[in-house]
Amino acid sequence: MRKICLFAAAALCSLLLQAADYPYLVFTNTAGTTTVMNVSSLTITVSGNTLQVTNSEGTETFTLTDLASMQFSVDGSTTALDNVLDADKAVELFSATGVQLGSFGSLVEAVQGLNTGVYVIKQGDSTQTVVVK
Repeated sequence: MRKICLFAAAALCSLLLQAADYPYLVFTNTAGTTTVMNVSSLTITVSGNTLQVTNSEGTETFTLTDLASMQFSVDGSTTALDNVLDADKAVELFSATGVQLGSFGSLVEAVQGLNTGVYVIKQGDSTQTVVVK
């Protein structure tokens, strides 16, 4: 149990350190439209099926079911980072302590309605840490 907690904490720190090098967060919806936001003073809130992103320049709201990808970028393009998980494939959701919370048909299903906390999402051999604030 302790190893899983340490692994989750290390993965989260690694993700945060990597993200510090990227000044933009790029959102792409299922229609292919992109929205680029500066990460300065960035806050992200999930409520039900809605993702609200606020920075020093304003606020954008996205419907989770219409969101195809969200990734950090050096220049505002969508090529800086590859998504670790495929949003349309089945995933398993775990708490930060390693307790399996369920299996879901897609990534969107897995993250809907999550409480504040740290979660690990597994898809095949890939895992991703998610922080819900």
